[in-house]
Amino acid sequence: MSLIHLTECLAAPGQEDRLRTALEAMIEPSLDEPGCLAYCIYTDPNRPASMVAIEEWTGPQALAEHYSSPHFRHAKQVLELVLAEPMTLRRLVTAPTS
Repeated sequence: MSLIHLTECLAAPGQEDRLRTALEAMIEPSLDEPGCLAYCIYTDPNRPASMVAIEEWTGPQALAEHYSSPHFRHAKQVLELVLAEPMTLRRLVTAPTS
């Protein structure tokens, strides 16, 4: 069973490019981490300031280790400067198959 982590972000006015850059900078180093199965960034085509990161991890331990990585800590600092409101986080688990 894997863990899906959705992070919804809304850029402050004029900060859309900076938010996108910060989120995209997370992709490669996150995918290199043990336990990261997928890491994608999406932008709402009707609202370019609204972006979502969708991550898939092997489990809570892998995600917890991700939170202590240097690239995560750096992105968190940047996001505090460019977001219009706090991020919305959702954690989902994949449904077991029969």
